[in-house]
Amino acid sequence: MTTFVLVPGAWHGPWAWDRLVPLLHAFGARTLTPDLATAGDRGLHDDARTVVAALDTVPEEEELVLVGHSYAGLVVREAADQRPDAVNHIVLVDGWAGPDGAGLFGLAPAALVDAARTAAGAFGDGRRIPAPPPAAFGVVDSDDAAWLAARLLPQPLRTFTERTRLTGAVDRIPGTAVHCTPQTYPFDRLGEAVGYRTHPLDGPHDVMLTRPEPLARLLMEASSFKKGKRRV
Repeated sequence: MTTFVLVPGAWHGPWAWDRLVPLLHAFGARTLTPDLATAGDRGLHDDARTVVAALDTVPEEEELVLVGHSYAGLVVREAADQRPDAVNHIVLVDGWAGPDGAGLFGLAPAALVDAARTAAGAFGDGRRIPAPPPAAFGVVDSDDAAWLAARLLPQPLRTFTERTRLTGAVDRIPGTAVHCTPQTYPFDRLGEAVGYRTHPLDGPHDVMLTRPEPLARLLMEASSFKKGKRRV
């Protein structure tokens, strides 16, 4: 059996995968959706520890595919680096990624960084970034936009400022970088830079909400590109 550990991006929770999970189950897969939206201040390393805890619950005999959307691309790579023998494949869905020491604010263009810092400075105690509108994620259908807007949460600033800690073990795990088209940021080049095969998918950044069927098929395909049976 294949288990997909699905990790949501910034401002999102496990609900981001609600339309995708039943499709993967229909293919015979199992899913886990760790919740990064814990109360209080937290950083990228806290999120990686949450994902590691989820990985540790997957039986050794199951094939494990670790999926990270957007910001969570950084999270899943740090988590996989700590459990390289547990993860058979990594999939980034429009995911940020980089080498040891990379963080979202180091990878993103200056305009995005400046906007996020300004928004955090004007919101509460300055430690959280308020959620942008659904259109920022490419969700424009009125019903989908209302559904998404009701669920988006502020994102801790520290998740964007902390830099990944990688030993290099993650580089032994094959990966796929799914990049949505038309692109908002160069997610294909980020994937290529860390050695992943790239695959375009027509749809917006939140493609798991708007086009879950083709994404589910891509994830099932990625599960066949695994490194082999995990070592005990």
